[in-house]
Amino acid sequence: MSIAFRKFGEECIQFLGKKISIETSDGKTYVGTLNGINERLDVVLDDLESGEIIKIIVNGSFVKEIKLMEKPFDLKALADRFSRVFPGLVKVREDVGAIIVMDKIKVTQNGIEEGGGLAADRIKAIYDEFIRETKKQS
Repeated sequence: MSIAFRKFGEECIQFLGKKISIETSDGKTYVGTLNGINERLDVVLDDLESGEIIKIIVNGSFVKEIKLMEKPFDLKALADRFSRVFPGLVKVREDVGAIIVMDKIKVTQNGIEEGGGLAADRIKAIYDEFIRETKKQS
């Protein structure tokens, strides 16, 4: 059971910072950026499209459906690219939405968050190329 629960949590984390649509049990729909979610599916939405509401917290007991409105960042594909240059030194941490290279360089969908040096420079070049190619495909 704990493996399934962990996997569910990893899937939910991929929605963070992304545009989602929430339908509630009373038929209301909210579209905005997911800023927070917990195990009860309580959610925090920012930048709602309605214009009237800036931020909303929806109680998970009223959430009927959550839809992802944009493609999630593909950490595994980026990690595969890193592994070609740093074989055996790349770990994907989906629970925190990061790739750890050489146990010292942390990369997220936003780029390098921790680490420096020549290896980090090479990782940044690979990351930048991956982002350019991903944007072309969209």
